[in-house]
Amino acid sequence: MRLTGPLALSCSLTLACIPPANAVAPDFDAKVQRAAEAVMREHAIAGLAIGVTDNGEQRFYNFGLASKESRQPVTSDTLFEVGSISKTFTVTLAAFAQAAGKLSLKASPTRYMPELRGSALDKVSLINLATHTAGGFPLQIPEAVQTSAQLTEYYNDWQPQYLAGTQRTYANPSIALVGFATERALDVPFKTAMQRNVFAPLGLSNTHIEVPVTRQGYYAQGYDKNDAPVRLNPDVLADVAYGVRSSSRDLLHFVEIQLGRVKPGEKLQAALDATRTGYYKVGPMTQDLIWEQYAYPPKLAELQQYNGSQMIQGNQVVTALTPPLPPQQKVWVNKTGATAGFGAYVAFVPAKQRGIVLLANRNYPNEARVKLAWDILSWLE
Repeated sequence: MRLTGPLALSCSLTLACIPPANAVAPDFDAKVQRAAEAVMREHAIAGLAIGVTDNGEQRFYNFGLASKESRQPVTSDTLFEVGSISKTFTVTLAAFAQAAGKLSLKASPTRYMPELRGSALDKVSLINLATHTAGGFPLQIPEAVQTSAQLTEYYNDWQPQYLAGTQRTYANPSIALVGFATERALDVPFKTAMQRNVFAPLGLSNTHIEVPVTRQGYYAQGYDKNDAPVRLNPDVLADVAYGVRSSSRDLLHFVEIQLGRVKPGEKLQAALDATRTGYYKVGPMTQDLIWEQYAYPPKLAELQQYNGSQMIQGNQVVTALTPPLPPQQKVWVNKTGATAGFGAYVAFVPAKQRGIVLLANRNYPNEARVKLAWDILSWLE
C-alpha cells in the first residue's frame, strides 16, 4: 500500500493469520499518519520509521527522508542510531555469558577485570551496574578520557557518592563496565561476541555496532538541534553503551522475541528472561536490567515523567525488590535512546502481545515519543 501526503508516507504491511476480532479499526493507518506528521512538524524531524506488532501482525509506516541531502526516503530497512537502546543488547550479551557459565551478574566487574581490583568497584555488582545503582557515576565520562589506559585510570579513581543499591543514577560509564566485563569473560572482542551470540542467532541481520560497507547506503543522516548533519563520533564507551544502529524491521523483530512470538535457543531465552527481571522500584517504575517496566495499564503522565530528563540527569532513591521480580506479562516495558542526531523509543506489552518501535533522525523529547507510542497502541484497543 502506498499513501501520499506532505511527508511522502509509505506504509507496508506484513499480515499474519489472526482471528478477525484482532483486526485494526479502518481508520488506524490514517490516525498513525496524522499523529506522526504532527510530531514531525512540531519537532522538525526529517525522517521517521514506525513499526507496530499486534498479535503477530506487523505494520510498518515510513515518513520523510533518511537524508535531506540525497533525498533518500525512509524505509523499514533504513538504519538509525538507537542510542541507549543499545544497552538492552549489552545486558542480553552479559546474561547470555551467565547462561553459558562464563559470568555471574552477581559478581563484581573486578572479577573479570583484574586491573580494577582494589578499587571501589570491588563492592559493586554487575547487577548494580546494569540497574544504574552502582553508587553514582556521571552520565558521561570526562572528555579528557580518550584511551583505554585513561579509562582504566578513571575507573580505578572512581569513588561512589552513596552505597550501591540505594540510589539510581543513569550513567553510561556504569553500563559500559558490564560490556567490558562480558568481553573479558567471553574472551572475545565485544563486537564479535555481540554479532556471534546475540545479533546473528536472534535473526537481527540489519543491526550493527559498526555499519558494514555494504549497508552504508541504508544509514540515515542524523540532524542536530541546529539542523546540521551529524552522526555518532565513536568514543571509548560507544560500542558497549550507545553505538548500535538498527532498522524498524529488525527492532520490531527484537520486540516480537521479547513478546515470546519467536523462540531463541535455551541460553538466549534464559538471557532474555534475565534482562526482564526486576530489581528496584522507583515510584511506579520497576528497574530491570536496563529495561524499565510499569504495571499495565500505566498512566501516560507517569510514563512521560519517568522517561523524562529528570530520570536521566538526577538521582532517585530506590527500593530493592527481594526477591527480584521474575519477568511479568501485564506490564508496559520500554526504553528510550538518543544520540546527537537521532531519537528512538521501544515499548511492548507482553499480556497484549503488542509492541512499537519509533526511530527518527532527530533527537526530540522523550515525552513526545512516549505520547506518540501511547496513542498508536491505544488505537489498537
